[in-house]
Amino acid sequence: MRTAVRNDRRLPASMIRLFFHDCFVNSRNAFPNRNSIRGMNVVETIKSAVEAACNATVSCADILALATRDGVVLSGGPSWTVPLGRRDARTASQNAANSNLPGPSSSLSALISSFANQGLNLRDLVALSGAHTFGVARCATFRSRIYNDANIEPVFARSTQANCPQAFDNAYYRNLLSRRGLLHSDQELFNNGSADSIVRSYAASSFVFFRDFAAAMVKMGNISPLTGSNGEIRRVCSRVN
Repeated sequence: MRTAVRNDRRLPASMIRLFFHDCFVNSRNAFPNRNSIRGMNVVETIKSAVEAACNATVSCADILALATRDGVVLSGGPSWTVPLGRRDARTASQNAANSNLPGPSSSLSALISSFANQGLNLRDLVALSGAHTFGVARCATFRSRIYNDANIEPVFARSTQANCPQAFDNAYYRNLLSRRGLLHSDQELFNNGSADSIVRSYAASSFVFFRDFAAAMVKMGNISPLTGSNGEIRRVCSRVN
């Protein structure tokens, strides 16, 4: 991961997206994520090395979880102990993906409901959304917001460009306080609603954000894991055995 991140500073953000969608639906074919498959080549490279050393033992799900954690650490973020033993899904459901995953135009109530369906609370939602502190979004996901949304700081709307923050920090929350959330679903977290106080606490303290983000990542990794005889250990991560 160290070499991969050195070669591509956007990689850690891509790994988090993959991990998020893998945990929510055990699938990397989800509609809101269809153009975010960057990083799978790194998972496949790690998987090939692991298979050569000890075949049919370590799942792609566990490799993705570990690589995601390491990518966050290499970007200056927190570390956490990754629970291991997850197995890989044998199927992928497009319908489940589209119904379970919140999109970039989601309201706060829709976000809360989507996360609650996975056993995640409001604090988990706000903490995990902080992963948007780095990486880059496709223009299609925020075009409507910067041209049509009134809940955005005007100068920021005019000056938004396709740059790519590389550090994992709490700048995301400071931007929300200034009405500079890039996606509509981002700014919904700070819009005179129930998440406002959490956003303020994370904007004020990177320690609190890092602590809660690490805990939420562990919690998300434990969403309906496939263990025991369920699922499989894929030989190649991009397809079932």
